[in-house]
Amino acid sequence: MTPAGCDTRPRIGTGFRLQWEPAQNSHVLLYPEGMVKLNQSSGEILKRCDGQRSVAAIVAELEAAFATGGLDGDVLAFVELAGKQRWLAWD
Repeated sequence: MTPAGCDTRPRIGTGFRLQWEPAQNSHVLLYPEGMVKLNQSSGEILKRCDGQRSVAAIVAELEAAFATGGLDGDVLAFVELAGKQRWLAWD
């Protein structure tokens, strides 16, 4: 696993699938052993983790989408945690 940084380009980890689940009214992360129900913030971050966008680009998109600033630290902390859980990977 590559340490998360603003220039890294995270993607959903192997064996996981992100999808919107109407019954849960939230994004979920599916894997062979089960499912993780995500809160809105986590879902918004993970749906942008496509291996193409850098963490900096994800932060910029989120700040624009929600008309706020200063999300760098929170997004980076989440991406690092998601990497430790193997929800995210880096090529």
